[in-house]
Amino acid sequence: MSEPSVDLVKQYLMGLQNRICTAIEAEETEGSFREDQWDYHGGGGGKARVLEGGKIFEKAGVNFSHVKGDQLPASATAHRPQMAGRSFQAMGVSLVIHPDNPFVPTSHANVRMLIAHKEGEDPIWWFGGGYDLTPYYGFEEDCKHWHQTAKKACEPFGDEVYPRYKKWCDDYFFLKHRNEPRGVGGLFYDDLNEWPFERCFEFMQSVGNSYIDAYLPIVQRRKEISYSEQNKRFQEYRRGRYVEFNLVYDRGTLFGLQSGGRTESILMSLPPHVRWDYNWNPEQGTEEARLYEEFLKPKDWV
Repeated sequence: MSEPSVDLVKQYLMGLQNRICTAIEAEETEGSFREDQWDYHGGGGGKARVLEGGKIFEKAGVNFSHVKGDQLPASATAHRPQMAGRSFQAMGVSLVIHPDNPFVPTSHANVRMLIAHKEGEDPIWWFGGGYDLTPYYGFEEDCKHWHQTAKKACEPFGDEVYPRYKKWCDDYFFLKHRNEPRGVGGLFYDDLNEWPFERCFEFMQSVGNSYIDAYLPIVQRRKEISYSEQNKRFQEYRRGRYVEFNLVYDRGTLFGLQSGGRTESILMSLPPHVRWDYNWNPEQGTEEARLYEEFLKPKDWV
């Protein structure tokens, strides 16, 4: 197996953060990212970039992190007992975009690598990541485009890759306590080390590089649609599901909090305005009901 290169991965991730922020800022007309650099207690740190209060994007966070430590947190070793007792380096780019217009979906993307060392033994490494889409009002055209782009990113790596990681995404971004998906899925993969290092790294790059191609055309199609206060209330209600998933299930959030990461960066994924209405259900025949009936169900979009 080829030797892993932390420096190559870090260089790519920092460039990816720059390219995504540049693309988001080019779409936004009334805001820009501010950057905070932070240090991690075990070594390393990161750059958090957040845009708030824009005309197109109510909140957008794009975070790069490269942290080091003497021991992995419980969230990383629960399913990987061979990692216990090893020092580690974890790096990645994680982002969440919350648009202002309820007809533009929220999107999330993450690409990351972890490598763990123990004296006298070979390092253990793996890649993870993916992206998923959370619409508030469903458009079949958008879902097909999102998944077609994801499939295209996977195609050079085998015909079985997209179906496998599409299903993993459907299974992962599922709120068990609500018995419903968070959105319409996309790609999710974790513990990827079945190929040589270079091949796994190439896959990470293919996923990361395809995100803007998957998301911005949807933003551009929907950002000028007029909306009502009712549409906005429904968006904020559905954002509650997003918060619930991130705080209860999300592996990246749990890893960051358990490893003593920077809380502001970890929780930048949360939307600025959200609501929980007691025992609310959409009226039959409405676009809100259609979201549940036609879109919040795992299906083959391509």
